Amino acid sequence: MQMTTLGRSGLEVSKLCLGTMTFGTQTGVEDAHAQIERASEAGINFLDSAEMYPVNPIRAETVGRSEEIVGDWFAKTGRRGDWIVATKHTGEGQKAVRDGAPITAETIPAAIEASLKRLKTDVIDLYQFHWPNRGSYAFRQNWEYEPWPGDRAATLQHMHDALGALRDEVVRGTIRHFGLSNESTWGTAMWLKVAEETGGPRVVSIQNEYSLVCRLADTDLAELMVNEEVGLLPYSPLGAGLLTGKYQGGAIPAASRMDLNGNLGGRKSERVFPAVEAYLGVARDFGLDPVRMALAWTLRRPFVASSIFGATTLEQLEHLLPAAELVLSDEVLKALNAVHHAHPMPY
Repeated sequence: MQMTTLGRSGLEVSKLCLGTMTFGTQTGVEDAHAQIERASEAGINFLDSAEMYPVNPIRAETVGRSEEIVGDWFAKTGRRGDWIVATKHTGEGQKAVRDGAPITAETIPAAIEASLKRLKTDVIDLYQFHWPNRGSYAFRQNWEYEPWPGDRAATLQHMHDALGALRDEVVRGTIRHFGLSNESTWGTAMWLKVAEETGGPRVVSIQNEYSLVCRLADTDLAELMVNEEVGLLPYSPLGAGLLTGKYQGGAIPAASRMDLNGNLGGRKSERVFPAVEAYLGVARDFGLDPVRMALAWTLRRPFVASSIFGATTLEQLEHLLPAAELVLSDEVLKALNAVHHAHPMPY
């Protein structure tokens, strides 16, 4: 398994990161623990969770269950030291968590304590903000999100206050490093600037959606990440399952994500299926497995630190693992870029 350094953190993480957002809904405890075991055997040392997980659906009664399942494995095996653990503080507006309260200096300590308890650990290696209070281009909101009128002073004050609280947690030993999720280029730049001014923990990573069918990170954000040494942690590198091809031709497999939530969180569109078919065509032309091709493509990008994959079943995880060693030729990359030019922003 290839390893990489996460930003300026000094953490050595595997190029594949085990996502846990289905642990407790689509993925039962036994299968979840089997996935953790198998991923570790394959050389993966990095897992990602969040206080609001599991999803599909998000419910108040299941909030935190994914972290609990991971924590139970740590307690059962005594192998917490084998893993770099990342989790996230829920952003504003998610009613199932603290009734949709925003991220504040006051919510941070309690949220960290709750995650530590569920994860059955003394420290979180990477603590992330799930999305910014001010709103986001993420979750298909890039079509409507308007950053004006924004309250710059209030946003910067929030960053000062939040980084102060995070600095206290680093000193206390409950977290090691800080990362963002679903952030913009400007937002990331401001977090970096405020950290320099205050001595607060510096952003080491940003977890945004990124795949062959969602390349929003390829321009301004990519430039920032490369120059400021902030690693991208792509989520949904398979386009929420679209790039597997399993939804082509109107198919909706039972218990799949589309079966559970209908439109894949806004990713289902008239334009996405022709785009997927074109990517599947590249895989066929070059004799590649489309799932491994799509995942391997994210790993090759120079600003990607580790790509977060989610597997509902152990069998799916086994199928994904060889992507870590797959090297895509220049011809394949050229063909994939040609599809991107023909089918930009399909959702």
